[in-house]
Amino acid sequence: QVQLVESGGGVVQPGGSLRLSCTASGFTLDLYTIGWFRKVPGKEREGVSCFSSSDGSTDYADSVKGRFTISRDKAKNTMYLQMNNLELEDTAVYYCATDLYGSRWYLGCLNGDRYSRWGQGTQVTVSS
Repeated sequence: QVQLVESGGGVVQPGGSLRLSCTASGFTLDLYTIGWFRKVPGKEREGVSCFSSSDGSTDYADSVKGRFTISRDKAKNTMYLQMNNLELEDTAVYYCATDLYGSRWYLGCLNGDRYSRWGQGTQVTVSS
């Protein structure tokens, strides 16, 4: 059974750090395009960061460049999002997702419409 489980969310002060984890089961995570997204009530879902399986490249939203880093651990079948220098605007529910079927390969990896499987999300709250 294909499953993604996020963890690592919490409450942190501005300028602080968190590391989110996304553990996959039922498939080999690094064989597929995978990404992190976030959602704030009343706002559009935003692509935060992603790995493209076609060329191994990564991409980041402009709002997180230089602060967030995406990585993978093949042995643990897990993807991470290291978030540093967090800002109030980073408060959101963070989701990981995988493009399991590749039917929308023409979409950029920060486009959530590309993805077919999603985790349940983890809340990140940045508050002073």
